[in-house]
Amino acid sequence: MNASTAPRRRRLIQALALLGLAVLAFFLWKPLAAGTGAPATEPSSQQSLPPFQLPGPALEYVRAAFQAYEPTRALLARDTVEGLSPRAGEIAAALRAAADEVGSQRTDVADFLRKGAEAASRLGMAKDVAQARKHFAGVSQSLVSLAASDARIRDDWNLFECPMAEGFNKWFQREPRLDNPYMGQRMAACGAPSEWSVPVPVPAHEGQAHGNGAVAHYTCPMHPAVRQAGPGQCPICGMDLTPVTRADVESGVIVVDDVRRQRIGVKTARVEMMPMDLSIRALGRVTYDEKALVDVTLKLDGYIHELRVNATGEPVKKGDVLFTLYSPELYAAQQEYLLASKSQSAANSSLVGASRKRLELWGLTPAQVERVARRGEPIENMPFLSPASGYVLEKNVVEGAAVKAGERLFRIAPLAKVWVEADVYEQDLPQVKVGQPVEVTLPYLPGKQYAGRVGYIYPALQGNTRTGRIRIELPNPGLELKPDMYADVRFVVRGGQRLQVPETAVIYTGPRRLVFVDLGEGRLKPQEVKLGLRGEDTYEVIEGLKAGDVVVTSGNFLIAAESRLRSAADTFGGGGEHAAH
Repeated sequence: MNASTAPRRRRLIQALALLGLAVLAFFLWKPLAAGTGAPATEPSSQQSLPPFQLPGPALEYVRAAFQAYEPTRALLARDTVEGLSPRAGEIAAALRAAADEVGSQRTDVADFLRKGAEAASRLGMAKDVAQARKHFAGVSQSLVSLAASDARIRDDWNLFECPMAEGFNKWFQREPRLDNPYMGQRMAACGAPSEWSVPVPVPAHEGQAHGNGAVAHYTCPMHPAVRQAGPGQCPICGMDLTPVTRADVESGVIVVDDVRRQRIGVKTARVEMMPMDLSIRALGRVTYDEKALVDVTLKLDGYIHELRVNATGEPVKKGDVLFTLYSPELYAAQQEYLLASKSQSAANSSLVGASRKRLELWGLTPAQVERVARRGEPIENMPFLSPASGYVLEKNVVEGAAVKAGERLFRIAPLAKVWVEADVYEQDLPQVKVGQPVEVTLPYLPGKQYAGRVGYIYPALQGNTRTGRIRIELPNPGLELKPDMYADVRFVVRGGQRLQVPETAVIYTGPRRLVFVDLGEGRLKPQEVKLGLRGEDTYEVIEGLKAGDVVVTSGNFLIAAESRLRSAADTFGGGGEHAAH
C-alpha cells in the first residue's frame, strides 16, 4: 500500500462508521417518535367489517359513541388528558350497549363492538398524552370501520388522515377545519381529507317490497331487539316469533305479551262518555265583609272623658258604651230640651220635638233622651254606644283627646260573615259564574270544608298576575275564618256528558298529546288525540278516540320508550324509502 491510498481508506472507514451510527439512531428514534407524536395503533384481530345495517337501538347507541368521541378528540388535539376518562367511559358504555342490542343477530358485529369498548376503556385509563393517543387510535379504528360498513352512522362527520402518524392514522370531527389529535398543537393542521369506504347495499327482503299488509319482519314479544326476516324461534328465550306487518311498522304498533305487561305494570281503562265535573282550584284569602264595616264618628265637637274600649281587636256588642263625651254644644242642647219640656202649652210642643230631634241627630238614642228628661238636668259626660257588634278594627282616639265633628274614632268589623277573595287564572274565568257552588278548605284545618257560592266576579284583571278576583261569601259562626288567612278554593263546574280519557293515559310530546290504544292480542298503537276540558282526573277527548276504546293508563312511558326504539329500528333498519325519514 502506497502513501497516497492510505488517506482515502481512512476516509472510507470513517464514512462507513458514520452511516452505521445514522442507521442505529434511526431505529432508536422511531419508537420514541411513535410515543410522542405519531401513535401506533393497537393490534386488532378484525380490521374491517362487511357491509351491514345496525338495528335501530344499536344504531342510536353507536351515534352516542360518536358524540362522545368528539370532545375526546378535542382534548388530545390540545395535548391534554384532563377530563378524558369520563368521555372515554361514555364511548365504552355506548358500544357495550350497542353490542347487547345486536346480540346473536350478528355475532361478528357484536364482538367488534365489544373490542371497541375495550379500547375505549384502556383510553380512559391512560396516564399521559402519548399513551392516550395509542389507545385513541384503536378507538378510532373501531368507529371508522363501523361507519364504513353502515353509511347511516356517518351523518355529517368529516374524515381525515395524518401522514405523519404511524399505524392507524384516521380520525373524524364535526368541523371541516383540521384539528389533528395525533400531532396536537405542534402540527394541528397536519392532515388531509379521507374517503369513507362505501359498503355494498344490503338487499331488501322480499316481504318488504310489497304493500302494507305484507310482513315486514318477525320479532319476539319478550325481546323486541330480535328481528328476523322469516318465522322461527327467539334465540334468547325460545318463544315463537310473531309477524310485524308493514302497516304496523308505519303506524307504530308494538306487540307486548301478557307476561311482559305484568312485568312492567301495564294497566288499561276504557274511554267513556260520562258526566264531567270540572274542578278549578285557586288560592284565596279571607278578608272582612266590606258591606258590614261600621265607622264611629261624631257630629259635634267635644272631649273624650272616659274611654271604655281602648285597644284594637277588642270585641264589642251593639249598645256597649265606647266612651263618654263632654261637649258644650250637647250640654246646651240638653238644657234647651228640658226648658221646652217644662212648658205644656201647645205652642211649645213643636219646640220640644225640634230640640229632641236635634239630640237624636247628634247620636243620642231615644232611651238616652228619655233619661235626660227623667233626670231633669243635663248629663255632663254623655255615653256614646257601639252601633254594631264585632271587633275593633281601628282605634283613632285616646282618653282626654279633643275630637272634631266628622272624625272617625273607631272602625268596627263584624265577623259573623266573611269574604274569601280567590285569584283565578285568566283562561279559567269563563267557567266561573255568579251563584256557582264553591268548596273552601283551610290548610290549618285539614278535612274540614266550608260550602259557599260565588258572590261577585270583579270586572278587571290584576295586571301583575293576569288573574281575576272572585268573591265568595261564607258564614263564620265559630270565628274559625280569620281575616288574612290563606284558603284553598275549589270551584265546581257541571260539564255535562263528555267523552273522557283518564289523565294518566295521556303522554305529552311537545305540542302533541298521545295515548296508547290496546288493539287486542298484545298490540298497542300510539294515537294522537286532541283534548278539551280537564276534569278531576280525566280529560275531555275532542278528536282521536271513540267511546269503548281501551287505552293504557299505567306503564305507558315504558311503552312509549319501546315504541320509539322500535320505530327507529324499523325506520333505519329496513332501508329503502323509510331510511330517509
